[in-house]
Amino acid sequence: MSTFFYMLLAFVVGILVGWFIWGRLRAELDSLRGDLDRSRSERDKLRADGDRLKGELDACGRARADLESRLRDAPAAKAGADKAATPAPATAMSTPAAKSATAKAASAKSAPAKKPAATKTAAASKPVAKAAAPKKAAAPAAKKASAPRVATGKADNLRRLIGIGPVNEKLLKGQGVTSYAQIAAWTAADVKRIEEVLNFDGRVAREKWIEQAKLLAAGDEAEFARRFPTAGTASNT
Repeated sequence: MSTFFYMLLAFVVGILVGWFIWGRLRAELDSLRGDLDRSRSERDKLRADGDRLKGELDACGRARADLESRLRDAPAAKAGADKAATPAPATAMSTPAAKSATAKAASAKSAPAKKPAATKTAAASKPVAKAAAPKKAAAPAAKKASAPRVATGKADNLRRLIGIGPVNEKLLKGQGVTSYAQIAAWTAADVKRIEEVLNFDGRVAREKWIEQAKLLAAGDEAEFARRFPTAGTASNT
């Protein structure tokens, strides 16, 4: 009888010890699963950040290539402007020749005929002055044509929107986009044009730029903070 009691007691103790060990192992297994899920989410986040950085690098490369092409075209345009300005001295040089021809004609005539010669000289000088006048009028026109296009309206802090970093902000301002109201009023054609510049297909809809801009343009800061809590933080871009 005592042997059976001890065997039963050992069996119960064994069950309790096994249950305790199983509980510890199960808790550690759940902890490892949680760590694995966190590692996977961080890996996905790093991949997304890598893709965004790659896209921004590509956009910087295109901007650099555009600037280099403009710098190469600048000397050619300057040379063309210099060539267009060269005929002006020829007109100026024709004035002394006209004066010398008038003087020779005046010396061949008698003394009373000198007054008409002076009149001819003045008449010859007037067309030259008239021909030189359009040159002054062309200068303001050239200045007006070379004036850069300035975006109208108050400029907003576009980097408050999720997905807009320093590079994207610079590219948007290059397209004339400087306010929340402009982004809020984008059409499908505008979105397609901007995404071609940024080289990010579907990014505007995926990161809800238009929805964010509508809330900020309307001044609804509370709703904006509730719907987009990560906006304006270090993980914004």
